[in-house]
Amino acid sequence: MSAWLEQFLVRYPELALFLVIAGGYWIGSFKIGAFSLGPVTGALFAGLLVGQFAHVPVSGMTKSFLFLLFLFGIGYSVGPQFMQALKRDGLKPILMALVVCLTGLATSIVVAKALGLDPGFAAGLMSGSLTNSASMGTATDAINGLAIPETDRARFVAHIAVADAVTYIFGYAGVILFCTVVVPALLKLDLKTEALKLEQALGMTRAKPGIASAWRKFELRAYRLPEGSPLVGLSAAAAEARAAEHRLFIHRLRRADRIIEAEPGTSLQAGDVIALSGPRQIIVELVGPRGEEVEDQELLDIPLSLADVLLINRKLAGTSLGEASEQDWTRGLYLRSLRRGDQEIPVAGGVVLQRGDMLRIVGPESVVERAAAQIGTIVAPSTNIDFIVLGLAIFFGGVAGVLLSFTVGNVKISLSTSVGTLLAGLLVGYLRTQFPLFGRIPDGAVSLMTSLGLAAFVGLTGIHAGPIFLSALKESGIGLLLGGVVVTLVPQIVGILFGHFALRMNPILLLGALTGSQTVTAAMAAVQERSGSPVAVLGYTPAYPVANILLTTWGTIIVLAVAG
Repeated sequence: MSAWLEQFLVRYPELALFLVIAGGYWIGSFKIGAFSLGPVTGALFAGLLVGQFAHVPVSGMTKSFLFLLFLFGIGYSVGPQFMQALKRDGLKPILMALVVCLTGLATSIVVAKALGLDPGFAAGLMSGSLTNSASMGTATDAINGLAIPETDRARFVAHIAVADAVTYIFGYAGVILFCTVVVPALLKLDLKTEALKLEQALGMTRAKPGIASAWRKFELRAYRLPEGSPLVGLSAAAAEARAAEHRLFIHRLRRADRIIEAEPGTSLQAGDVIALSGPRQIIVELVGPRGEEVEDQELLDIPLSLADVLLINRKLAGTSLGEASEQDWTRGLYLRSLRRGDQEIPVAGGVVLQRGDMLRIVGPESVVERAAAQIGTIVAPSTNIDFIVLGLAIFFGGVAGVLLSFTVGNVKISLSTSVGTLLAGLLVGYLRTQFPLFGRIPDGAVSLMTSLGLAAFVGLTGIHAGPIFLSALKESGIGLLLGGVVVTLVPQIVGILFGHFALRMNPILLLGALTGSQTVTAAMAAVQERSGSPVAVLGYTPAYPVANILLTTWGTIIVLAVAG
C-alpha cells in the first residue's frame, strides 16, 4: 500500500500539492493558548512529511506562479495603508518598524556568518526567526540567480525550508511571550490600567470592566411629546443638542394626521410623535422612562441604508472621528465599524481617520448617500476581477524587477521578479484609493491569492526539502536553533528600548507597533487579550504594512550578503 501511494504521489504531483495544502491547514488549526503554526507553516511541515515519504517532482514554474500571485495580492491589500503610512502622522510606529526590521536583517547576517551558514540556511534562519514566510520566496529567487552549480542551487533552496521549520516556532511564540510577559515585567506595566488610560484619552467608554464598547446596536423608535416636555418649543437641532454626546436624532414627526420631515429648524410641539434614532441602550435608559412610546408603523417606515465607504477625501483624512461627527452631513448617520486594511479599528472620538480606511455607515438612505459623497465612494460588493490590470501589473512589475538593479559595496542587487511584482501590487492597491473603479479585485479573490498562494508555495518548498530534511538538520546542528532565538529576540529588545526611551511611545501603542514590526498578528491579539482592550491595534496597523514589505525584500538581501 505504501509503495503504491508513493508511486501515485510521484506520478500525480498536483494531487500531492492539494494533499499538502489540506494537511497544512489541518496542522495549522491546532492552538496552544495564543500559539498556532498557522496554515502557511503548517503547509511547510506537511510538505516536509510528504517529501520524506515520496520524492515528488516540484515544478519551478508552478512555484513562481503561486508566489507571484501571493506577492501581488499582499501588495494590493496593504498598498493603501503602506502609502499612507509614509505620509501620515503615525510616524512613531513606522520608525519602530524600520528599526526592528533593519535590526532583524543585520542580526540574521551576523548570526549566519558566525555560524558559517550557507545562503539557504541563512535565509531560512531569517524567515523563520522573523516569522515572514514570504521572504522564503524572494530568497529562492535570489539563490536561483546566483552563479553557482545547479546542484548547489537546489541544495540551498531546500535548506531554506529546513532552517525555517527549525526556527519558526520560537520566532512565533517568542514574540508573544516577549510582548505579553517580558516587556510588562521589565517596564513594570499594568496592561489593563494603561489600556484604560489610553481609551479615556481617545474618548472610548466601556460597557463593563474589561470590555471596550466600540459600537452598540442602533434603533428607531417613536415617542409622544407630552405637555411640559422640555423639548416642546425647541427646534429639532436644539433638541438633539441636549444629548449630543449620545447621537440621538429626530428624523420625522407626526403632527395630527400629517407626517413631517424633521429638518434642523423644525419646531417641536406638545402631542407630536417623534421618530427618534440612537444607540439602543441610550434610548432605553435615557428616553424610555421619560416618554410614552408609540407604535406607529407608518412614521417609522424610513428607508435605511447600510454601506461600506472608502475614505478618499483628503480634507476628511487626518481629522478625528469626534471632529467628523460634528459636521452637518453626519446628522442622522451612525458608524458601525472602521477597518484599516484587514484590521478593525476601535470606534472612539479621538481616533484619527486615514485615507484608505473603510467605514461601514448606516442611516436613512438620503443621509448615507450625502455622507458617502463627503467621505469618498461606496464600495459595492463585486465578483468581477480586473484580470487585465492583474496580468499586466504582474508582467510589468516582473520586467521592472529584472531590469532594475543597484550596487551596494561589491554586491550587485537586482530587485528580481518577486520584489517587482510586490511593488506593482502596492502601486495598484494605492491607485485603487485614487480611482476606486480601477483594478478592482474582490476581497475574497485577494484572500485566495494571499492565503492559498503562499501556503501552496511553501508547501512545494517543503516537498522539495523533504528528502534531505534529516541530513540537513544534522548538518545545521543545535547552533541553528540557538541562532534563531537570537535573531528573534534582538530586534524585539532593540525595538522596545527605541520605542520606550527614544520615541517615548504610549506602552500599549508601543506593544502594538512591536508586534506589527515582526508581523505577528497573534501577538497583537495576545496583547489585546492581556490588556482587555482593542486599542493596541492602533500601533499595529501603521507598522504592519511597512514591516511586511521590508521583511519580504530582506530575503533577497540576506542571500546576496551571505553569498558575497
